[in-house]
Amino acid sequence: MRRAAIPVRRDPVLSSAAETPAGDGPLLMAERRTSGGGARASGSGGGGGRRGAGRGGTGGGGSRPPRRWFRRAGIALGVVALIFAGYIAWVLRDLPSLDELNKPAAEPGITVLARDGTAIAVYGRLTGRQITVNDLPPALVEAVLSTEDRRFYDHPGIDIFGIGRAVYANLSAGRVVQGGSTITQQLAKMLFLTPERSFERKLREAVMALRLEAVYDKNEILARYLNRAYFGAGAYGIDAAARRYFDKPVEELDVGQSAMLAGLLQAPSAYAPTSAAERAERRMRAVVQNLVDVGYLTPEAAKEVRVPKLAPSARATVGATNRRWFADWVLDQLSAHLEPTTRDIVVRTSLDAELQSAAESAVSEVLAADGPKLKAGQGAFVAVAPDGGVLAMVGGRDYRASQFNRATQAWRQPGSTFKLFAFLAALEAGWEPNTLVLDAPVTVDGWSPANFEPDYAGEVPLVQAAVRSLNTATVRVAEEVGRDRVIATARRLGLSGDLPRVPSVTLGTGSENLLEMTAAYAALANQGRPVQPWAIEEVRAADGTVLYQRAAPEPAEPVLSAHTVQAINAMLVKAVETGTGRAAQLRGAVIAGKTGTTQDYRDAWFIGYTGAVAAGVWVGNDDDAPMRGVTGGRLPAKIWARAMSEGGGRMMLVPPPVLEINAPAPVVPPSDDPLSRLLRGLFGEESAAPARPGQPSAQQPARPAPSQPSRLSNPPAYPGERFDR
Repeated sequence: MRRAAIPVRRDPVLSSAAETPAGDGPLLMAERRTSGGGARASGSGGGGGRRGAGRGGTGGGGSRPPRRWFRRAGIALGVVALIFAGYIAWVLRDLPSLDELNKPAAEPGITVLARDGTAIAVYGRLTGRQITVNDLPPALVEAVLSTEDRRFYDHPGIDIFGIGRAVYANLSAGRVVQGGSTITQQLAKMLFLTPERSFERKLREAVMALRLEAVYDKNEILARYLNRAYFGAGAYGIDAAARRYFDKPVEELDVGQSAMLAGLLQAPSAYAPTSAAERAERRMRAVVQNLVDVGYLTPEAAKEVRVPKLAPSARATVGATNRRWFADWVLDQLSAHLEPTTRDIVVRTSLDAELQSAAESAVSEVLAADGPKLKAGQGAFVAVAPDGGVLAMVGGRDYRASQFNRATQAWRQPGSTFKLFAFLAALEAGWEPNTLVLDAPVTVDGWSPANFEPDYAGEVPLVQAAVRSLNTATVRVAEEVGRDRVIATARRLGLSGDLPRVPSVTLGTGSENLLEMTAAYAALANQGRPVQPWAIEEVRAADGTVLYQRAAPEPAEPVLSAHTVQAINAMLVKAVETGTGRAAQLRGAVIAGKTGTTQDYRDAWFIGYTGAVAAGVWVGNDDDAPMRGVTGGRLPAKIWARAMSEGGGRMMLVPPPVLEINAPAPVVPPSDDPLSRLLRGLFGEESAAPARPGQPSAQQPARPAPSQPSRLSNPPAYPGERFDR
């Protein structure tokens, strides 16, 4: 490091022979005391007069405060000081030993267990070398310091200026956007095992930071910090991270690789390139800009920095199996519950081992049998309990061939599975399952969708629009209740993907991942309460010490009414019984579900649920290539039925709560011929002749008024743009 020495500022020493004001020296004071009372009484005689005025009772200087007041004040201050000292001593009790820093940093041994204690995965120790600052590429050192602590070589362990900047930035933004901890404080934090957030904890960390600065020099502190920091994907220490992500020692990192690793320090799980490639790239670019800001790189040189490629084995581990997708996802959640540690730990999860095995077999075997002829290369499966616990997760066909998790990392068009939110919005707006809606050619803002089948059904109940997955009818529903209301419903149920405010969003042209979509459907088995997926139930140290225990949260407020939940459940039960999801039927089980297929058969989905579990299946190709006629009612429903029949167990016997749907009465409206008009005039409406088929009914269920102006028009639009089931 080329760092200029910091000059030590010293205050000037005051002379012990400083001048004493005239008349106030010791000798003159002695003379005053022996010169009699005349001078004090008269108030004359220069300095003696002033002194006398201050001490006499008649000199105008005020009376002397009682000595008891000073004594009481001193006692009170002493008591306060003792209490404060006692509090500080209590807070600083049992501080961790600095000797912990001398132990070699290594990735802890992590054993991941299913709910029943079955071992899912065991992560061995990836022990990086203990490096010194001299071992690090200059670009890495500058990237870390410019991003984490620019005044590292100038502060004593606590940066008052940095804290001030962070407070100002956070107050200006109205939220926490910047932290004020120094690298020394972050190293001190690593000595504490639990992620407690309190004033006492901050005070203890500050004291530890000052102790570190007193014992080690700056380069030693920086090296120890980088040797122990967590970099995501199970890598602890900078050398372990270099080998994990790029399969090379830390000395060989280039500028782009250094910037990417430095960017991981703030939030390793959120920015890990193995699970969040786009966020990792944006974070890396921000670090490169920091290097420009501190003068290490020129703007021209910064433009030449390329996004580094990951090593093929970045996420692979020895003995990888298909449940590693779930275990890797658990590992990325771990840092939210536990501070980085070198202790071996055991993580108990929500995984249902029986359902997981059944799902793995269903995905791999169905795709092996039918995938080649249908040009379907990949699939994914996830199951979620109503409380959000993830019961099974399969991220693809073969973990050893690809560690990419298609259940959590693949953002694909959900197709007609997204229609759920249009139907929910309509039900919340006052529609009923038997409310009639027109299935006919439609154009919205110049866009003309078409049904999967080359015909139209005319007026149908809302439930039939769901059962038959009618595109034009669903678009009419969404436009009448309001496109914004449809998107808002999806957001309330947990979707975070790109949902453009265009007419086709109703048919699933946005982007979502399988886990979020399945969790949204799980809300229908959770009384309309949103479901937040989770996996970690408990973390223990190898000696049995509980380091984290999931506390059951307070039930979330329902975002859907009970009537809406029962109505949509009834509609989707019929979709499986008689509609597009028939291939997912299981004997003795009441199943609700929805199929989805995107344009040109690029994505096929099925999401089904009972009252105790929701499970989703996606089938497609990583390169987005079209499949050969694969709809959501074919391979995805087949995989779903096989996995749930073999591994669903008693969960399949709990039916979702449903509303009894009465079909609209086949009321025939009066005819408009001359005889009918005459009869109505003489005897009233009921005497008229029946209308001809196709005429509108005056007695169909009332439909609520639209919440926004309708932009529907009905030119002959077929064949139009095809969005399949």
